[in-house]
Amino acid sequence: MNSRKRRNAEQGFATRAIHLGYDPSDEHGALTPPIFMTSTYAFESAEAGSEMFRGERPGYVYGRTRNPTQSLLEERLASLEGGERGLAVASGMAAIGSTFFTLLNAGDEVVIDHTLYGNSFAFFTKGLTRFGVTIRLADLTDPASLPRVLTGRTKVVYFETPANPNLRVIDIAQVSMAAQAVSALVVVDNTFATPALQQPLKLGADLVLHSATKYLGGHGDLLGGIVVGRAELVDRIRGHGLRVLTGAPLSPLNAFLILRGLKTLELRIERHSEAAQQVAELLADHPRVRNLSYPGLPSFPQHALARRQMRRFGGLISFELDGGIAAGMAFMNRLELITRAVSLGDTESLVQHPASMTHATYSPEERAAHGIGDGLLRMSIGLESIEDILADVAQALDRP
Repeated sequence: MNSRKRRNAEQGFATRAIHLGYDPSDEHGALTPPIFMTSTYAFESAEAGSEMFRGERPGYVYGRTRNPTQSLLEERLASLEGGERGLAVASGMAAIGSTFFTLLNAGDEVVIDHTLYGNSFAFFTKGLTRFGVTIRLADLTDPASLPRVLTGRTKVVYFETPANPNLRVIDIAQVSMAAQAVSALVVVDNTFATPALQQPLKLGADLVLHSATKYLGGHGDLLGGIVVGRAELVDRIRGHGLRVLTGAPLSPLNAFLILRGLKTLELRIERHSEAAQQVAELLADHPRVRNLSYPGLPSFPQHALARRQMRRFGGLISFELDGGIAAGMAFMNRLELITRAVSLGDTESLVQHPASMTHATYSPEERAAHGIGDGLLRMSIGLESIEDILADVAQALDRP
């Protein structure tokens, strides 16, 4: 490692997000890392190619498993999350699939929190169960729930924190200690917080996953997924889950776009958090709003925990209005600046209705049991002028 790259590894979050692992002198002085648009790689000799395929020699052999643009992204995210190794794949669901198809065999058990992104929930409850994996649901915000569901066959405990869509916060350190007692791995989806606000590996988790489509990319123009953790685990996921089972690599262009997004991540997440705090406070004071969830509010049930394991509270808010689903739909339709769209973490503020959109894979009974009300709305607060966001929310609440 040259002195510039070695120095990067010791510097602050924003500096590493911008500089880590890249020296312009390696690429003709180009300040911006290049996009390597290639599917395959030339070997200097037949012997060299054979050694690379056997893992006896470093290098690139085929675009499905590694690409230099992707490798730089993986190095930076591993550093930002405090992990040994990173893996970049085509989407957040590709990250989940590549990880769990690697870690599990028929007969294994997985404990999941009962509140997850809808497609993640379906992956576990409707997907893995077809292959002989037992899924146990638990309320992981309740420490007493884990001993009831952990067994000698538990291989992984999986959760999101904050959770999608109602922003429940789970104690990463506490769950990790309980899982370690039965030799289970802990996998945390850190999409909502990002490493700028929360670093689960430092709290005891074994692997961190991201939908890089969201805050890491930050501009609503790409799909991507990330896995970060111990080198041994991530190398297994790359060599088996990605290479053999899912075949879902991140494209070089999208790797480049996520690298670009990382450069402003710390600044953006500060602004998202600041604006969301102000919107949450406006909603908290409005008589029509109920079941408001934002970890930055003192009234939030897990506010103290959020303060302990997060640096700030992120850009997501969920709430219901008096009048249920009809009132929520009317509110969405009255918004003039905030866009009706799924996803989150974009520069644009977005609003969506989980019960009919992102969490439609839950049955009505499952949604009711897990705190996803039919009238629940989820807002992703963007980077527009804060006063304009507040004005749009206020007029949509107050207009008859």
